[in-house]
Parts: sequence; C-alpha cells; structure tokens
Amino acid sequence: MSKDSRVRLTAGRVAAFTCPAGKSQSFLWDTDSPSLMLRATPTGRKTYAFEGRLNGATIRVAIGTVTDWTLEAARRRAGELKQMVDTGLDPREVEKDRQAASEARKREQAAQVEADRLAGVAFGVVWTEYLEERREHWGAVHYADHVKMVKAGGEPVKRGVKLTPGGERPKTIPGPLFPLLDVPLRELTPARVEAWAVEQAKTRPTYARLCWRCLKVFLNWCAEHPDYARLLSTANPAKTKKAREALGKPAVKDDALQREQLAVWFAAVRAIENPVIAAYLQTLLLTGARPGEVLTLQWEDVNTQWKGLTIRDKVEGERVIPLTPYVASLLESLPRRNEWVFSSTRALSLDPESIKRRQAKHARRGSVAPVGEVTQGSASGHLVDASASHRCACATAGLAGLTLHGLRRSFASLTEWLDIPAGVVAQIQGHKPSATAEKHYKRRPLDLLRVHHERIEAWVLEHAGVPLPTVAPSQGLRVVA
Repeated sequence: MSKDSRVRLTAGRVAAFTCPAGKSQSFLWDTDSPSLMLRATPTGRKTYAFEGRLNGATIRVAIGTVTDWTLEAARRRAGELKQMVDTGLDPREVEKDRQAASEARKREQAAQVEADRLAGVAFGVVWTEYLEERREHWGAVHYADHVKMVKAGGEPVKRGVKLTPGGERPKTIPGPLFPLLDVPLRELTPARVEAWAVEQAKTRPTYARLCWRCLKVFLNWCAEHPDYARLLSTANPAKTKKAREALGKPAVKDDALQREQLAVWFAAVRAIENPVIAAYLQTLLLTGARPGEVLTLQWEDVNTQWKGLTIRDKVEGERVIPLTPYVASLLESLPRRNEWVFSSTRALSLDPESIKRRQAKHARRGSVAPVGEVTQGSASGHLVDASASHRCACATAGLAGLTLHGLRRSFASLTEWLDIPAGVVAQIQGHKPSATAEKHYKRRPLDLLRVHHERIEAWVLEHAGVPLPTVAPSQGLRVVA
C-alpha cells in the first residue's frame, strides 16, 4: 500500500495487518495521525513508528511494538514527536539528551548512596579490608600481629598462668586497637587518636607504641585509597605530637650476657630436661639469629656437606651463615621426627582428644598444663615458645630479666672482645649494611664468615667452660620413627 493511500488505523486493522509474502517489510499509514505508521515484518513483529521531515531530510523514530503500545498512545506519541520537528528539534537528539540526563541522575544517586555508606563505615571494616589487601605482601607472623591488635579478648589464657581462686583460667584482654573498631573512619580525628593513646599508655605503653606505628601505616594506606582518602580529617590523624608524647619513648633494652656470666648460663640451659629446648637456646646465642628464625629452621636448611645454615629472615628473605662445630653437634643430637629441626613432641604424640583430657586433668587438680605440653603452636610440628623454660633457667643462674632477644644482643656484644669486623657480625645476624662499603662493595663468602664465626664460638665456649666437640659430627642425620 502506498503512502498516498492512507487508511484510518483501527484495532482490527492493526491486528489483521501482515507483511505480504516475498517482502522484507510492509507499512500501513494512519489518516488521523499522518506521521504515524505501522510496520510489519515476515516474522510477524509489528511496530509503530514516526516519520517526518526536518531541515529537508526525512527522519524516522521508533515508537514501540503493538503489544507495548495501544493505538491511541502511539498517536499521542507521534503528535509529540511532530511538535518537536515543527519547532526544529530532532527527536533523536532529544532522546539522547534525556537518556544522558537519566544516566547522570542514576550516577549521582549511586554516588550519594556510596557516600552515605562510606560516611558510616567503621574503622574495623576498613582495617579488615586493609589486612586482606596487604596479606600477600606480609609474612604470616606480621599478619597475625595485626589480627591480634584488634582482638576482642575474653578468651581463656592457654598456658603459663595460674588458675583463679575459682579454678578458672584468667581471660585475655582486648587488643589495643579494639576500642577503635566501631569508630567511623571519618571520626578518627587526631583528638580521638590522642585520647586513645593516653588511655593505652596507662597499662601497656610498649605494645601501644607498636600498634600506634601500625595505625599510622594503615592511615597512610587510607590516604592513598580512592574511597577512604576523603574520609580522613587530616592527611594522617594518628601522626600527632601529643599521641607520640602520650605513648612515650621506648626504653633502651640492655639485657645481654656478660663474659663472666657465660658459665652459669650454659650450665643452667644444658640442665634443661627437654633437649630440644636446650639445643634451641644454645643455638640462639651462638648464631645471634632472631628467635623466630631459629624456631622455623628445617632440616633441609642444614647443609652438613658445606657446613652452612640457611636462615629465613625478614630483611633479605634468607641468608646463609656458617654451621659451626658445636652448633652442628647440637643439631645432630636432636631426633629427626619431621621436617623441623626443633620439633615439638606434643604435636606428634597428642591428638585433640588427648589434649582435652590432659587439660581436664590439670583443671581438676587446680593447675595448668605445663608450658609446651598443650600449646596452640604445637600443631605446627615445631617448638613455638621456649621463653618459660629460659626464664626458669635464668632464675636458677641468677640472670633474671634476660630475654630470648637478649641472647641475640649478647652475641653482638660478646664479639667486641674479639675485635670481629662489624660487617661480619651484621652479615651473620642478618642486619642491614650500615655503610656504603658494606652495602655496595663487600661480599663475604661463607668460608670467610666461618673463620670469624668459629672463632666466636670457640671463645664463648672457652669462657663458658664447655668443651668443643672433639670429633667432627657426621654428615648423616638419623631418622626417628
């Protein structure tokens, strides 16, 4: 049907209209609304459309399908579009502008919803996100330390404590950052942090200082975050003079063995019934390593052929130090139960039910399980904490106050008697080079370190009254079933 032979569209004609066979489409024009047409395709789809002329050109705008639009609604829409064209407006551009405005309103609404959400987001929520985002860049211990800082506390202390008069274990206290968990991030102002610092400094200034430093790093991360940066009241609310003064300066630790104390310390430590703990403590002193580095030493890290120990440290990732004769004899005397050098017997002999029975037995007696017998860390298969045994040995030797890290400090201090080069001691202990020559030029091989390290060990054992091994330890390590 030609455009000149129009018909008045009715519901019946719309329903009966089809596309003739052999055609790709067919049109039916309305006489009541000359700019309205009905289009049909071979598939049976029928749609209303507007057609008019704008600036000498024909334009066509789809209105909708006959199932979505009634005939009267389609006529009204065609009239609206004709009015636009008559006033010089292009309906297509008007529709684009309308859609753009609609999308802009949606974005603004979404932004407002997000702003409202962020306005109330708590410190604890962002802290959790921060830990997950940084986890792959941290070691397991560093991550666990951050988790501990925000713990709620209230859990029974597992070891190394006396029962209360009521026969219960004392409860753990909340982490220093726990009081801040529910504080909205935008309300974490310098004044809020300073008040927190004053309160925490009353009971645990040392731990609070560590948490404060971690809090500053966290807020630096927030300052670089696209969402959280605008919530901060200042560049870093925790970085204030008052907070630093409230927490005070850390006291200089000076616990270290003197030359004349070596004999009583070795005597007390070698008398410890647990040979793994005794060997661990002596290895700490004679290697100058960090306590955690020695705890996680594995048999694959012990190279008896080239007499080296691979230490996994927090500075370089790992370092190789000499395996000195006495330390080699200590390690060879240990049973090789699993992959860990300082293995935990309880991890091998006690299942969870056995642990519960032992705990219940000690509870009935009004005591606690001995340190090292029932520990959370024993499930790892290696020794987790020898502090209690070391404190007992030091008390026996009259050396109260000497810590495990004090043994690392002792190693560095005792080398002064031998005029050992500072760079050698730093390389053995895993300290960062402190001079340009050490950092960029000096590379000491293992054999050169061994010359100095064996000399240190011999001098320490001489003043401790401990004989050096007379026979070099064998290269084989026995396996204990």
